[in-house]
Amino acid sequence: MNYATMFHLIRPVLFALPPEDAHKLTLKSLERGLHPKPTVEDPKCLNVDALGLHFSNPLAIAAGFDKDARVADAVIGMGCGFAEVGTTTPKPQPGNPSPRVFRLLEDNGLINRLGFNNAGHQTALENLSRRQRTEPLCINIGANKDSDDRIKDYVTGLNTFYDLASLFMINISSPNTPGLRDLQAPEVLDTLVSALMEARQAHISAGKPKRPLIVKLAPDIAEDDLAPIVERLVGLAIDGIAISNTTLSRTGLTSSHAKEAGGLSGRPVFHRATVVLARVHQLTQGKIPLIGIGGIDSGETALAKIEAGATLLELYTGLIYRGPGLIAEIKNHLAQSCRSRGAASLSLLVGRGSETWANRSLEA
Repeated sequence: MNYATMFHLIRPVLFALPPEDAHKLTLKSLERGLHPKPTVEDPKCLNVDALGLHFSNPLAIAAGFDKDARVADAVIGMGCGFAEVGTTTPKPQPGNPSPRVFRLLEDNGLINRLGFNNAGHQTALENLSRRQRTEPLCINIGANKDSDDRIKDYVTGLNTFYDLASLFMINISSPNTPGLRDLQAPEVLDTLVSALMEARQAHISAGKPKRPLIVKLAPDIAEDDLAPIVERLVGLAIDGIAISNTTLSRTGLTSSHAKEAGGLSGRPVFHRATVVLARVHQLTQGKIPLIGIGGIDSGETALAKIEAGATLLELYTGLIYRGPGLIAEIKNHLAQSCRSRGAASLSLLVGRGSETWANRSLEA
């Protein structure tokens, strides 16, 4: 029995559970090693060298899946080229009241208002100390909701995990922590990134490797504000930009849950997130590695992100609807696309369609 058939049989059981219970069951299964395992190595055309790191393929599961760093090795074992954990905050916090996650079945989407629920830095640190694999690890750091100094929270995250991380994701774009997106304003962004750069430099001066810093942006940035924000990030010499987080837009939804508060992910965000990705690629002239996130649920949508300007890819909601076999499906499609286009490396396809995507409207 292949993994697609197996998931087709299991999915009704998972979808009969509340979303958070299904998620907990999934994590427990992964902790026990119950996941599909690749039977062959990734073809060389999928190898990515970026951010001073080597990735066997460009895929990872996005933040929110493994908030407390419980299954980083299992994610790699499923066939991803790197793992991301978090968002983790200095202190534990329960997040927002339940219910706070909603499946939009008719739209292949998800709305969540979790609010950075996690067990805090110490728990994630303990879990990561048991990690055995050496593939790249991205640690997504955030600030506590009740923090008196959010910039300090981010710096604390960098310092806490510096020896374990391969790269850091700076999450300033979740819509579920009040005021967090204000950190995307150019002046505040300057203060935050400068503080993180200074903290990183202290580690480098102590003889440690340089850990890349990636800023994760929202797809809802006003069109007139995107260029100044990207210009500021380029001026700060940020190592990479991730596009995008969940959206507050509800355009085109048909589900009865469409009016729930929170961030929307999955297929409905694909178009908007990909347009913003392409615009950032154009603004940076392709000189900064971009991570494409939002609505990847097939080989075709993964390739579209690459052609819009992404060097690396992250997915999450697509796995909920399609199952773990989606990872192999995407890798097979990307490899076939390289062969059919005569490209020895996936990197040769990055940004090929960014101008076309950038000129599209944000609304599909």
